[in-house]
Amino acid sequence: MRRLCRRRSNTPGPGNVLTVSHPIPTATLLHALNWRYATKKFDPARKIPSDVWHALEQALVLTPSSNGLQPWKFVVVTDAAMKARLSVAAYGQEQPADCSHFVVLAVRRNLDDGHVDRHIARMAEVRGIAPASLGKFREVVTGSLERARKDGQLDVWQEHQVYIALGQLVTSAALLGVDTCAMEGFEPDKFDEILGLPATGYSSVVACAAGYRAPGDKYATTKKVRFSADDVITRI
Repeated sequence: MRRLCRRRSNTPGPGNVLTVSHPIPTATLLHALNWRYATKKFDPARKIPSDVWHALEQALVLTPSSNGLQPWKFVVVTDAAMKARLSVAAYGQEQPADCSHFVVLAVRRNLDDGHVDRHIARMAEVRGIAPASLGKFREVVTGSLERARKDGQLDVWQEHQVYIALGQLVTSAALLGVDTCAMEGFEPDKFDEILGLPATGYSSVVACAAGYRAPGDKYATTKKVRFSADDVITRI
């Protein structure tokens, strides 16, 4: 029997709940995670179907973040010429050029009160409440940001949020049979220049190539090496 859980719906109105089932067996999850690997060679002829990519974009949108602030921008690149330029700025690595979709995950630098207010306005819109009712929440969030700013940790904190989105993308892709390769090996300043990010307040943090593995990628059959669960998990 599949377990059921209940959570609040986004539909406005008090007491609304949505019954959610767990549609995949645990074995399916573990198989997908064992199947995935950091793909080194993508098949440039294979493209991710539009419905599958739409689901992966929604997975990015649904990524959790501290205080729900979503301090990011996801730049999805499919243009061949643009991907080729990014490949050069990634020290000549082939994944950006050969993959189907190349995602650059950028962080919002120096997160300010204006961004908080945008988030609060969106909360009020989605939940059908008055923005003024979120005044205490705004006070808590802006206070946290200001403390981090004074400690010189604000951008570092927000960059950590971006890696949550990366993990969500990689895992979701594996469940849908899409190969990925997370990439930090690139020149952020050059990526920013190529993508026109400097004027936006966002800057590149990490990237992810997505598509389908080439038949000749030897790493596809290389055994995955991990420490045992007892080595990395402490149960209290």
